[in-house]
Amino acid sequence: MQEFIKVAVDAMGGDHAPDEIIKGAVEAIKLRKDIQVLLVGQQEILEEKLRACSYPEEQLKVVQASEVIETAEAPVAAIRTKKDSSIVVGMKLVKNGEADAFVSAGSSGAVLVGGQVLVGRIKGVERPPLAPLIPTEKGVSLLIDCGANVDARPSHLVQFAKMGSIYMEHVMGIANPRVAIVNIGAEEEKGNALVKETFPLLKACGDIHFIGSIEAREIPHGGADVIVCEAFVGNVILKLYEGVGAVLVSKIKAGMMSSLRSKIGALLVKPALKQTLKSFDASEYGGAPLLGLKGLVVKTHGSSKAKEVRNSIIQCVTFQEQHINDKIKENILREDG
Repeated sequence: MQEFIKVAVDAMGGDHAPDEIIKGAVEAIKLRKDIQVLLVGQQEILEEKLRACSYPEEQLKVVQASEVIETAEAPVAAIRTKKDSSIVVGMKLVKNGEADAFVSAGSSGAVLVGGQVLVGRIKGVERPPLAPLIPTEKGVSLLIDCGANVDARPSHLVQFAKMGSIYMEHVMGIANPRVAIVNIGAEEEKGNALVKETFPLLKACGDIHFIGSIEAREIPHGGADVIVCEAFVGNVILKLYEGVGAVLVSKIKAGMMSSLRSKIGALLVKPALKQTLKSFDASEYGGAPLLGLKGLVVKTHGSSKAKEVRNSIIQCVTFQEQHINDKIKENILREDG
């Protein structure tokens, strides 16, 4: 009998739910025969939409959840009161061992709270960080933390560095990943109080390849494989990255359509340009895992369409196959010991 990696997916969360979520789930199971998707949401709605889809039925199941946590709701209250919401039901599947991972494009706050309260932290992990992959000139880098801990302490950032290093080595296949802390200059004495206090701790950390500070302008050039910062800074970097990327694409397209000559040139460069822009499309790399939990929780953009949902589901396979949680647990226990 086929052994599946089971991924619970919040079918009701996100701007384009449930249609794009369903589409992404179907694409994922068509690409990978080792995945079973558990679509969590309002059963009647989901089953009606699935009738229009063709897919291997043994790889997709619907799990009933009558409620939806809206983005504007207070996360803690929503997790406590909406016990039959798609986020709570999906996370409980992970907690109870009925799913290996949970993917959601829904409320970020509810996913963060639910991850810690329902799935639970690995013993010794102080704060689970959100860690998205961001495209760079050299491939991708891991930005950790980008939204979970806006008031982090130095000890938190050290753990972020360790967990990020484990992720990049075992999920992305980068040997001895370069770890850097976001700073306003390359010199060790630069930075705010948090960076100044964290820098020597990272420098003294023997199980990571710490290369020092990284300025924001070096991030797109691939100056480090793991970019360490607290969530306020990380979220600003991520949003600016996405905004500048969108503006550049828009400007390039407008410029290419501005005259007959530019339109002819556009036809000639279109294949190469398409490939280049694809490598800088964040949706190609899936969602952001919430590292340090007892089970895998992946948060995708609220605006995620099928491609990002599909890639977020598929990235769960590598995470599971490489036993990332076990490796984080071993590292943290060694640190405590």
